[in-house]
Amino acid sequence: MSLVENLKWRYATKQFDSSKKISDSDLNIIKEAISLTPTSYGLESYKVLVVENPEIREQLKPASWGQSQVTDASHLLVFCGFNEVTPEHIEAMLKLKSETQGVELENLNGYGDFMKSSIGNIPVETVKTWTAKQTYIAIAYAMAACAELKIDSCPMEGFDAAKYSEILGLEAKGLTAALVLPIGYRSEEDKTQHGKKVRKPFNEIFEVI
Repeated sequence: MSLVENLKWRYATKQFDSSKKISDSDLNIIKEAISLTPTSYGLESYKVLVVENPEIREQLKPASWGQSQVTDASHLLVFCGFNEVTPEHIEAMLKLKSETQGVELENLNGYGDFMKSSIGNIPVETVKTWTAKQTYIAIAYAMAACAELKIDSCPMEGFDAAKYSEILGLEAKGLTAALVLPIGYRSEEDKTQHGKKVRKPFNEIFEVI
């Protein structure tokens, strides 16, 4: 039940203590949790940028509606979906699967052809929406890992994706920013931490059929 208790502890942190930094070991645990996220076809069709450079983060702040978490948090994670999923992406995943699981690559050809056919028929804009959705799963795993480590986080959709793309050079990388996650430690001055969680009762969320 520790997960539930830790999720009760977490909240969308509005003010971070800029003097406190996440250790490399804890950051690696968060990265591993993100890496273990389940994804469609196992393609992991996203990339997470760990923005540490303070100058770049200052540039990103105006593109984030001036939210101070972007500059004050220990680390800033930018979750980006692939703009397209190519046959080369699929072949790379199958090669990794073959090497990791000891499966002959030729035995995976049928699965590869199925993926190429299915994904190849999806319009480009739909692919971008699909890969962006994968990042929502990944950010949930990241926030859960943070809560387990008593590290604060604040998922953000409130930012200018075009500006992020320009500042971070995402277009050249074939990426689009979907979500931003500042992580670190709450400031004692953040009054939000003292508010009770507001959640609907179970009978309004769940329906047994």
